[in-house]
Amino acid sequence: MQLYFSPFACSLASHITAREAGVDIDLVSVALATKRTADGGDFLAVTPKGQVPALRLDEGTVLTEGPAVLQYLADAAPASGLLPAPGSKLRYRVIEWVNYVGTEIHKLCFYLMFAPDSPAEAKAWGRSLLDKKLAYVNAHLASRQFVATDQFTIADAHLTWALTLCQKIGVNLDEHAALGAYLAAMHARPAVQAAIAAEVAAAQAAR
Repeated sequence: MQLYFSPFACSLASHITAREAGVDIDLVSVALATKRTADGGDFLAVTPKGQVPALRLDEGTVLTEGPAVLQYLADAAPASGLLPAPGSKLRYRVIEWVNYVGTEIHKLCFYLMFAPDSPAEAKAWGRSLLDKKLAYVNAHLASRQFVATDQFTIADAHLTWALTLCQKIGVNLDEHAALGAYLAAMHARPAVQAAIAAEVAAAQAAR
């Protein structure tokens, strides 16, 4: 399989998941501004959406949308525990948190903050909304090691990406003690460290 990613975009969650699951993938870096892959290919020929993550399956079809890619990778390695069994209540709890990060933090806050055509007022509003969302997650994590179950799941991969991005853009996670401790614990995981190191290298190579 091939995972199309852009350094530190939401595709980082899928990258982390693949490494946590032990799923064999080839990484293909994408410049979202130009829609070109690192080898000069046309990313729009891979997916007309032009967004990461995109996962080319072994038979050649392409799966897009982060929550779908996360679930596919986890289901490819069921013994990993990254996504509980179909039909179980815990599975839906994990999916609940995957969607919270994707809608309430990513699309509601980050999109307003980073969209090129977003007015200054919208950027400021998105930033204020982010504080409220982070406060909610912080309270949830005050007595928990992981966000959805008692072990690392795709919900943690997704939240780790979001909080890593917060850290990179200067959001002070020290104001949310549980979030800071949680992210430090996630960043100590070997799979997370390997994914971040690979994305740093890809970003440097693209300069």
